[in-house]
Amino acid sequence: MHRLPGLDLLRAWAIVWVMLFHSYVVGGLGETFAWLGNDGWMGVDLFFVLSGYLIGYQLLAPLARSEPLAWRAFYRRRAFRILPAFLVVLAVYVAWPTLREASALAPAWQFLSFTLNLLIDYEHDKAFSHAWSLCVEEHFYLLFPWLAWWLLRRPSMAKALAVGLGVVALGMVVRGYVWLHAMAPVMWQPGPAFGLRFVEGIYYPTWARLDGLLAGVALAALRVGRPQAWMRVQRHAGVVLVAGLGLFVLAWWLFRERLGFWPSVLGYPLLSLALASCVGAATALPTRWAVPGAGWMARMSYSLYLSHKLALHAVATWWVRPWQLHGLAAFGLYAVGALLVGAVLHYAVERPFLRWRERLDKRQQGMAAELPATA
Repeated sequence: MHRLPGLDLLRAWAIVWVMLFHSYVVGGLGETFAWLGNDGWMGVDLFFVLSGYLIGYQLLAPLARSEPLAWRAFYRRRAFRILPAFLVVLAVYVAWPTLREASALAPAWQFLSFTLNLLIDYEHDKAFSHAWSLCVEEHFYLLFPWLAWWLLRRPSMAKALAVGLGVVALGMVVRGYVWLHAMAPVMWQPGPAFGLRFVEGIYYPTWARLDGLLAGVALAALRVGRPQAWMRVQRHAGVVLVAGLGLFVLAWWLFRERLGFWPSVLGYPLLSLALASCVGAATALPTRWAVPGAGWMARMSYSLYLSHKLALHAVATWWVRPWQLHGLAAFGLYAVGALLVGAVLHYAVERPFLRWRERLDKRQQGMAAELPATA
């Protein structure tokens, strides 16, 4: 799938928003700029929708053409995309504790097995905790190809709707149960227990955070299975965008009390629907409307996501605090530091492995093309 300027813009916005949110690791943005990052956690949900759409289309399109599930190629491509930069950043966290944004780190095996989001002791092991979303993605990569293959063996709208609605219902039930039975009993007690149970029981676990991925997959399924409806979305992208922004405002209003019962139960599917509408509209953005720098930020987004807390902590430790910088000077130095570290990780690790992946893909395609001629 070729790069689309609208999706690059959304991905760039998502990573900037997430980094602004995570500025709390260095004390926040201050009163003047705090509003920029208060809701930046929603950038992760936008990443989920984008991933669901792109991976969903990558798998559903060939299956809809009755091609076999190329699961080996899929897992190889995902491994080359995800693992090299992740393992390098994890090695830094394990080997150099002074570089961590928090003192304690979960056991390395939780990161390597992608079970961090299910087993983390968030009260004590906050370092590199943002890898929780990568765990959700990996679980999606592991299971979705086979679910897609099963659904398209004998395509049925009723079956697909049942699965989709079941996933949404599961998330709502899990989040509601955790809130009522784990969070409500400690709501009025002093201490961090309420927030900790929210993070560990509602915000991190895969089974409670599938709404965004599902919304993206549904968008891909619309493109593959209902091309005429997809073309209508493209033709009326402005209307779809306005509807998506309206839903987003409603979700944002609901999440004013982020840890409340109704935001926990209803907020995530509503937010995912809003973001999916925006993603659907963004696919129609003409190339000539590409925003300068958005494509570069989109390409950097994975490396930036992995490394930005390390960069923020390093800048705070070595420059901002010793020099007693504040306001725009500190903000600018943090931005430069995060971009620099992310770019080094991308160009030194992520990009070489992506090029290696491209060479392997071409070799596999060449071998596949030779088979019919040989036969």
